[in-house]
Amino acid sequence: MSLLDHLSELRRRLLWSAGTFLIAFIISYHFAPRIYDFLAAPLAHALEARGQKPEMIYTALYEAFFTYIKVSVFAAAFLSFPVIATQLWLFIAPGLYKREKRAMLPFLVVTPILFFAGGALAYYVIFPAAWRFFLSFQNTAPGSDVQIDLMAKVSDYLNLVMKLIFAFGLSFELPVLLTLLGKVGIIGSAGLRKYRRYAYVGCFILAAVLTPPDILTQCGLALPLILLYEISVFSVKMVEPKVDPEA
Repeated sequence: MSLLDHLSELRRRLLWSAGTFLIAFIISYHFAPRIYDFLAAPLAHALEARGQKPEMIYTALYEAFFTYIKVSVFAAAFLSFPVIATQLWLFIAPGLYKREKRAMLPFLVVTPILFFAGGALAYYVIFPAAWRFFLSFQNTAPGSDVQIDLMAKVSDYLNLVMKLIFAFGLSFELPVLLTLLGKVGIIGSAGLRKYRRYAYVGCFILAAVLTPPDILTQCGLALPLILLYEISVFSVKMVEPKVDPEA
């Protein structure tokens, strides 16, 4: 293909991706209140368990509107990701050999699965435990001199939830990244085993950077990362180029 043909093909794939995202955004905006209710459900359940009314506030006239816009973008990114990934594959696939296509296809399948698994871990496991922990610092006893009540803002809550879901989802791509590097010979399973202790420290540092400053959430990300690292050691050993001992 000539340069113009490549640019024309790229334009076509970008239009398909942008169109899919736009349609997903419109649909998501229609259901934005329900999507936000879904994201807020862990906090609502934690508040109800303490006998408190599940409610949040917003302090700017435009805050709720832009919160729903963020919710729609967030949901549209999830809904359109398979189509966008497919368009990316259709653009690069013609330039690959058959063996390269066979090698890349498993990674394309596993990548969204791991991302969704990371997001699901954050939503169903980390959020309930973390929200209960944070709510325990309230002081709502009738005889208290100073009442300490949570007044969560809708925008702040959404920003925290999106940050954690993306942090867990992207972190779960560790096996894909390391396995790809191992397949092209940049890293090896022996090196991963040798520097295992440093990798463990790195997992906790990464968790501390990506999550709020509480030990519960940080361990909730660091421990799965360590498990994924060990899985990566095995997967890299399976795909790394074999060294001929007589060479």
